[in-house]
Amino acid sequence: LIPKKLFVTFATAGKSPGLQVWRVEKMDLKPVPREFYGEFYTGDSYILLYTTSTPSYNVHTWIGEKSSLDEKAAAPIFMIQLDDFLNGKPVQYTEFQNDESVTFMSYFKAGIQYKQGGVSTGLKHAQSVEVKRLLHLKGRSSVRATEVDMSWGSFNQGDCFIIDLGENIFIWAGSKSNPFERLKSIDLAIEIRNNERAGKAVIHHIDEGSEPDVVLDLLGPMPNIPPGTSDKLPDKKNIPPTLYLISDAAGSMKTTKMADKPPFQQDALSNSDCYILDNAGDRKIFVWKGKDANPDERKAALTAANKFIKDKNYSPKTKVQIMPSGAENALFKHFFFNWIDKYETTGPSEAYTMGRIAQVPRIPFDSSTLHNNTAMAAQHGMVDDGSGDVKIYRVEDGDTVPVDPSTYGQFFGGDCYLVQYSYSTGARMRHIIYTWWVQGQKCSRDELTASAFLTVRMDDSMDKAAVQVRVTQGQEPAHLVSLFKNKPLVIHLGGTSRASGESKPASTRLYHIRQSCTKATRAVEVSVPSASSLNTNDVFVLKTPKALMLWVGKGGTPEEKEAAKYVAGMLGGTATEVQETKEPVGFWNALGGKKDYQTSKTLQESVKAPRLFNCSNKTGRLIAEEVPGEFTQLDLATDDVMILDTYDQIFAWVGKDANETEKTGSLKIAQEYLDSDPSGRSSIPVTKMKQGEELLSFTGWFHAWDPKMWDKDILQRINDRLKE
Repeated sequence: LIPKKLFVTFATAGKSPGLQVWRVEKMDLKPVPREFYGEFYTGDSYILLYTTSTPSYNVHTWIGEKSSLDEKAAAPIFMIQLDDFLNGKPVQYTEFQNDESVTFMSYFKAGIQYKQGGVSTGLKHAQSVEVKRLLHLKGRSSVRATEVDMSWGSFNQGDCFIIDLGENIFIWAGSKSNPFERLKSIDLAIEIRNNERAGKAVIHHIDEGSEPDVVLDLLGPMPNIPPGTSDKLPDKKNIPPTLYLISDAAGSMKTTKMADKPPFQQDALSNSDCYILDNAGDRKIFVWKGKDANPDERKAALTAANKFIKDKNYSPKTKVQIMPSGAENALFKHFFFNWIDKYETTGPSEAYTMGRIAQVPRIPFDSSTLHNNTAMAAQHGMVDDGSGDVKIYRVEDGDTVPVDPSTYGQFFGGDCYLVQYSYSTGARMRHIIYTWWVQGQKCSRDELTASAFLTVRMDDSMDKAAVQVRVTQGQEPAHLVSLFKNKPLVIHLGGTSRASGESKPASTRLYHIRQSCTKATRAVEVSVPSASSLNTNDVFVLKTPKALMLWVGKGGTPEEKEAAKYVAGMLGGTATEVQETKEPVGFWNALGGKKDYQTSKTLQESVKAPRLFNCSNKTGRLIAEEVPGEFTQLDLATDDVMILDTYDQIFAWVGKDANETEKTGSLKIAQEYLDSDPSGRSSIPVTKMKQGEELLSFTGWFHAWDPKMWDKDILQRINDRLKE
């Protein structure tokens, strides 16, 4: 039950979009003034509520490292009561100092501050400009500033510090600090000036060794400053993600293992039950609440999670995320194979979407507005209209052999191909190299290895300015398919385009023809010709020793029919058209008999929200730090490799200041990222591009992309920020 006094505290909770913060004070909740959002006392605990315009809700507890036992116990109770006040709709998160979720950090784009003290020490917020404190900044994408002792002993050469003296805010940059981190420290200093000082403070930037007298008078003569230390890596345990059913049907909470290896199947989740997804290897536990589950089980979700953590002897700082059915976030969905949201099949349902983890509205494709609508270009993976120059090479005996232009658009499973595409943007020529191969099939390992070398060689011949895209059969980007104009991209199951084919085609062959949202069409030979391969939404071509038939599903389009006729002509003849439900006996006999196949209408397409990661393997292990909130071009760290994950494609963006190991190993970094992903997407296209050579299909995911930004180096950008 919710105490009466909390109805007053929660009176405005969720009434308008935005963030609300309360601090736990003497077993009660007190609102935090908005100008102090993003500041957290290490001796306190907090409750945060984020409301979208939909509305939908995120509720967080935040526990400081020095928070009292009473406050640590009270905060989860307050979160449950706030969840109950909002009718069980929020997603609930438990947060701990120095280990906050990406969702939590997204509310504080400039970063958060950890301040010494708390309610128990009687410390009050200082609202005057009489301030003396030192903040130590850590993090690149998510900045955390910890208040430390005001002495030279707190400094090191590898980090940035903020010396906050109220009317003057000094950003001190160590001699070995990273320029990108310097830029982030300016953002936090501006946040302090604007929010805490109402704009009445002056920001100064000082490099190690150039301290002004006011700083030296405060700290004394500068001694030898120690070098920086590398960021501490979170401990990772080799615990595979596991899915459990939780139930109190027998009178006590019990868990039953459902599956122990991702990707999990979405239909394993029943709305009549509650589940725990155990990702303790990354110190996270998810609780999923079915909408028709026992009300007592739904309300006891946090209790069940904490009992689970205790029974498993996990760290008490294991983070918990609790979500009702329909409110699943991107991190949870990534543990499932091809997660489909309700409104992708039935239209919009009750909205639970949260900020940038929400589905992105699909923009219909219109080639005439391609260069004016970059968001559309990005969603549909289109670089241009495909009218540039195309050259195709087959990998053979460690070298490239030109493919006969009359066969452009036909790929054979026994070959590896390099597709070179050149196009102009104004007075500048741009290049893309598509490397195409069939995963686990006829293309030899030697040819696959050679294709990687030949791609680099081709890039070198273009002054290393080409964008490289690795493509596996069946995952061709829309732009690659569009290069063949009014002809479909045809993929033959085996064989080769060489003069002497390595394998003979089967006597019975079935080609699946489908048109994409960009109106480009692919025709793929099915590995096992069977009635179960048919789909009511598409068109198929069936070739047997005695017949050639064109099967038209109820959802087949005129363009797909035209592409099917082209394929039939390629196979040597004119096909007999067969409408779905009117198939002759010979049709079914050729496919091994009549069987069930896909007869439901195509799911409505939606766009899953993109995610941006700052990636590095400098330590010998892949570290991927997600950029919180709505990312922008400014979040691209020019000294690193960034991974943009748009779900059906991965972009590896290489900053010009990245080290040589990262530049040459960027595709490996992207593959390591994919290998660590639990959703089973290992074969999706991976595009490598260098800073300044970005494609429309990449830049369109960034709001207001500025092509001139790279004209300034990061030091110039630092100076520009200081002038704001």
